[in-house]
Amino acid sequence: MVADTKYGEILGVHIIGPQATEMIAEAVAAMQAEATIDDLMFTIHPHPTLSEAMFDGIENVYGLSINI
Repeated sequence: MVADTKYGEILGVHIIGPQATEMIAEAVAAMQAEATIDDLMFTIHPHPTLSEAMFDGIENVYGLSINI
């Protein structure tokens, strides 16, 4: 996740791996809706799922990720 930490604007994402296409939709929808990092941090990303990887990327913007 690439974001502006001052305003929380999502600038882009890097998704690499065999199931990347399963995760890109959340990022695209969030960017189209002009959601912020804070909006996504408080969205449910259940464990264990692929969406949890997106959550780690979101948390990593603020240095909070435990898996990256």
